[in-house]
Amino acid sequence: MPALDLSADVAHLTAALIDVPSESHHEEALADLVERALGDLGHLEVERFANTIVARTGAGRSERVLIGGHLDTVPAAGNMPHSFSGGRLYGLGSCDMKGGVAVALKLAAAVANPNRDVTFMFYEGEEVASEFNGLQHLADRRPELLQADLAILMEPSNAGIEAGCQGTLRVEVTTAGERAHSARSWMGVNAIHGAAEVLARLNDYGPLRPRVDGLEYREGLSAVGIRGGVAGNVVPDECVVTVNFRFAPDRSVAQAIAHVTDVFEGFAVKVVDEAPGARPGLDRPATAAFVAALGEEPRPKFGWTDVARFSGLGIPALNFGPGDPALAHSRGEYVEVEQLRSCYERMLAWLTG
Repeated sequence: MPALDLSADVAHLTAALIDVPSESHHEEALADLVERALGDLGHLEVERFANTIVARTGAGRSERVLIGGHLDTVPAAGNMPHSFSGGRLYGLGSCDMKGGVAVALKLAAAVANPNRDVTFMFYEGEEVASEFNGLQHLADRRPELLQADLAILMEPSNAGIEAGCQGTLRVEVTTAGERAHSARSWMGVNAIHGAAEVLARLNDYGPLRPRVDGLEYREGLSAVGIRGGVAGNVVPDECVVTVNFRFAPDRSVAQAIAHVTDVFEGFAVKVVDEAPGARPGLDRPATAAFVAALGEEPRPKFGWTDVARFSGLGIPALNFGPGDPALAHSRGEYVEVEQLRSCYERMLAWLTG
């Protein structure tokens, strides 16, 4: 494939990245190009771990910032190659998050003498299970590479600052019954009918809107799946409702589990997936300085991102990148060209001013 031109306009660099397929588990070709492009820059020390690329400055500054983004995308949906139309760049990953990756790559090339040391990180496996996440692999095996005074993930945030993130918990709530032939239904207990109480509790649930470090987060408890039934002539003896709890970062995972268990008291509750949230960390000096430099009013992050991994290491982290997060994973995904250029220019000014 043609080499990446890191001197190109950020929109055209994003277009080049879009046209390199990099669905999860298939990031190698793009990782090769990124490694090669960064390796040609004399001011960076570049290391590769599977399909994760780390490039670091070593100017001996008093502060270090980590700027990162994931290389992988969700599966294609007839949205490759890229196209430009009406000031927008369309294509798979344009919003989530090859636009952010392009911004970071251009910064890596342009900022040879930054006013703070920088770790650039381009990692694999974000769109799939945590066990494949390149950032988590480094946290487990080379945590020193993640150390920084501030981490900025170039996730789509409409070119605004989104601080912290919600935690997420997925549980299975099971109702039990007794099988019987449906012709003699009175001889059994229908577990699916029993799930009506689970759904009623969800319908009556009043989610909290707590303020955490000055930002208002919104919680949510939602049924996201239901399964039950044995055959068309059998009264079922089990029904499972899958429930997702998105909780504010002032709750720990343990507190979230206790809360959901309390909501469904009387039913069997099994935890099947969990991830902690991340507090905004707006009181930390490096975070406050970045917010002040950009002149942005931070917003809470609704959803979960890898900022939580940094929070777990005691490192404040923000989301700041081009693209509307509501467009992520959609067939018509796009990023505004103006947002690409704005994010790049503002980050460049912050790192050199």
